Amino acid sequence: MTIQYLEYIKKEFGSQVLEEKRSHNEIYITVRKEAVVKICDFLYHHFDAPLISIFATDDRKKTGCFGIHYVFSGKEDAFIIIRINIDEKDPKFTSVTHKIPAANWYEREIQDMFGLTPKGHPDPRRLMNFEDWADGAHPLRKDFDINTKPPRVKGEYVYRRVEGEGVYEIPVGPVHAGVIEPGHFRFSVAGEPILNLEIRHFYTHKGVEKLFENMSIDKAVFLAERISGDNSVAHVVAFCQAVEKINGINVPLRAKYIRTILMELERLYNHTGDIAGIATDVAFAFGAAHANKLKEQLLQLNEYVTGSRLLRGMNAVGGVRRDIVDKRERILKELSLFRIEFRELMELLFDSPSVSDRIETTGRIYNDIAAGLHVVGPVARASGIDRDVRREHPYAAYHELEFKVPVYKAGDVLARTQVRADEVYESISIIEQALSHLPDSDIKAGVTEIKDGCAFGYTEAPRGETIYWVDISNNRIERCKVRDPSFCNWLAIEYAVLDNIVPDFPIINKSLGLSYSGNDM
Repeated sequence: MTIQYLEYIKKEFGSQVLEEKRSHNEIYITVRKEAVVKICDFLYHHFDAPLISIFATDDRKKTGCFGIHYVFSGKEDAFIIIRINIDEKDPKFTSVTHKIPAANWYEREIQDMFGLTPKGHPDPRRLMNFEDWADGAHPLRKDFDINTKPPRVKGEYVYRRVEGEGVYEIPVGPVHAGVIEPGHFRFSVAGEPILNLEIRHFYTHKGVEKLFENMSIDKAVFLAERISGDNSVAHVVAFCQAVEKINGINVPLRAKYIRTILMELERLYNHTGDIAGIATDVAFAFGAAHANKLKEQLLQLNEYVTGSRLLRGMNAVGGVRRDIVDKRERILKELSLFRIEFRELMELLFDSPSVSDRIETTGRIYNDIAAGLHVVGPVARASGIDRDVRREHPYAAYHELEFKVPVYKAGDVLARTQVRADEVYESISIIEQALSHLPDSDIKAGVTEIKDGCAFGYTEAPRGETIYWVDISNNRIERCKVRDPSFCNWLAIEYAVLDNIVPDFPIINKSLGLSYSGNDM
């Protein structure tokens, strides 16, 4: 399929194609930067290929220029990466956001981190580097020392303003009650109905991609596992798969099955916790208490299986560190009991008129908005987007197991709750299948040396597709681009709250299940 994409692009834009390279299910096509908008638009609309990431690389020591990569997800497990070169003396490129809205934050991120300006971007304000950050300090350039402390300067972020009689602003955050991380929400309202919402995040940006640079592979495994605490397995497996692809490591089948089981255990406790949060925000105290009890049971099962409530310490490049064969019977027994209790909880939740009144038609994200922003995971599937990385780009043991991808069209809080509930049942089924057919083999392949090269790793985390692009040189990481699902989904909340009232914001927010930590990395 990758060859077909290349042939079409050559046919349409032959003189604009400078170089091509194929590796596994990835095709890299370097084109003239003047043609990138037309080529990206062609892939996006003609092939209906979603734009899943844009990232930059500092290749000045190798090629004398920067590189920008536009990553599209093609059919039949193909990735098409369009690359352009950017001269250091003319650090500008044409924005594609007016053609593909999902490019918005990626281009602003590149502007902040690399100092490459997206010409024609509809919102050129800073995204990650706040206004007191000095001009010219771009952390992901190779000549920026990680220990640098740029001097602070004066500056102020200018928010969008909605004006009119009776319109006023409600600022929420960035510091919130409880233990959640900071994020700012600025509402423009007329009475209680919300006319506009503008979000501002990245208050605790951790510089993770800079930390990856020149880090050994073994240490990088642990860093990937800690980017987003409640999605630890999804992140570390995506990273490991990228390294394994670069090195041609054949992960034992048993290890693939164990990884699949761990990822579904992670999905179970996340979805159950999200449902508990939704019940809390609609004041359904009994349902919230029941869901939280079930989540705690799952966390205790996680600890029994792996020694960690968050399933950490199990994955490594080449497979997994420990077997779980002696845990099989208890896992099956506890999940069987869990299924019964969870079904009772969901019947109670969906049959309660007070709950239905709060979540039905609330916080709608319409299909065209979801598709334009490339919303991912349960949020996307609740808005009619039939996409799941486990099926579109199979990994681990998913291609050997049967499961359904639940899709709803309403795009409201109810639909997002239904998707999660359905996925809970599917996760239990996947785990049961995997445990019943656990193959006899080693659990980890031997890794003698790490080769140079680059590749993608990807998983379907509880929040949606998680993407890693890893570039290795001399046994060290040259570049590691991480794309957490929350980076795709946060902008959708600005649309989900429109025409709703302020008291419904917590329910809408919780139903999206977004992560500050995964976003602010």
